[in-house]
Amino acid sequence: MSDAADRPAMTDLLETERPDFRQVLSCVFGVQDHQSRAYLALLDRPESTVAELAEALNRDRSNVNRSLTALLEKGLVERNRRLLDPGGYVYEYTAVPLPEAKAMLHEALDEWVESVHGRIDDFGDD
Repeated sequence: MSDAADRPAMTDLLETERPDFRQVLSCVFGVQDHQSRAYLALLDRPESTVAELAEALNRDRSNVNRSLTALLEKGLVERNRRLLDPGGYVYEYTAVPLPEAKAMLHEALDEWVESVHGRIDDFGDD
């Protein structure tokens, strides 16, 4: 789990009776709200370009591009290059399927819980 200062603290998440998926993404992977909105939008719009996603989210292309870069680094989206008929190319983005993202969340949380258990077990062994 990341230690990003601008994401909800674990206590905030634990105090929320039914946290939504975006809150969990934020806490576990340290993604910001606009990044999680981009991920969720890509679930409904696979193979979107930055321009298409920016229009769907009503956001500036440069902001959407930064969100997608962060999601790529977290492994939550994939990028493919599509060649254009007149020449050149454009990148298309697709969200990692929801079951895979959920598995990634479970794995990250399991690793964190294991490390906390280790810290508890090591306490007082100094």
